[in-house]
Amino acid sequence: MNESTDYLHEVFDAFGPIRARRMFGGWGIYHDGLMFGLYAAGRLYLKTDAHNVAQFEAAGSAPFIYMQRDKPVKLSYWSAPEVILDERDQARLWGRSAFEAALRCKQK
Repeated sequence: MNESTDYLHEVFDAFGPIRARRMFGGWGIYHDGLMFGLYAAGRLYLKTDAHNVAQFEAAGSAPFIYMQRDKPVKLSYWSAPEVILDERDQARLWGRSAFEAALRCKQK
């Protein structure tokens, strides 16, 4: 773990316990064994789907994009609004939204 991922335990305290697991140069952020977040390149990204992506768009968030064979690949993780880093109630709400998206994705 590093300082940034350690801090995420505090951020999501009102949401519930999380676990960070190293993956592909970043960290997967898990709750109840399900990945709902991604920490990469110094930014936190949260899981989206058709039910909650408009919420992220309205907040001015952007999707996580990486390059694969010189082509951009967009994942269903969008940058978390900065407000969640300081307001635990907001972190709980956004974390819950991302976790529910992860649950829906798992059910498919």
